[in-house]
Amino acid sequence: MEDKRIAVTAIVIDEQEAVPEVNNVLHEYNDIIIGRMGIPYKERGISLISVALDASPDEISSLTGRLGQISGVSVKAAISKK
Repeated sequence: MEDKRIAVTAIVIDEQEAVPEVNNVLHEYNDIIIGRMGIPYKERGISLISVALDASPDEISSLTGRLGQISGVSVKAAISKK
């Protein structure tokens, strides 16, 4: 089993229709989520979400991969080295 890492994932949602699907995916991974912060930027029609994770690199990759496949969503992760 891989060692767990701490990570922060940044999610940018350009199409508001994608919000329910993003929330569904995040709910599926709730066991590795430490916390999250969402910022709706209504003036630009964009939502920003930051998610703190405690998970293996494979789990982090799986989550970001799932989110990245959603139309109108961009995602990046920063992962601790230890």
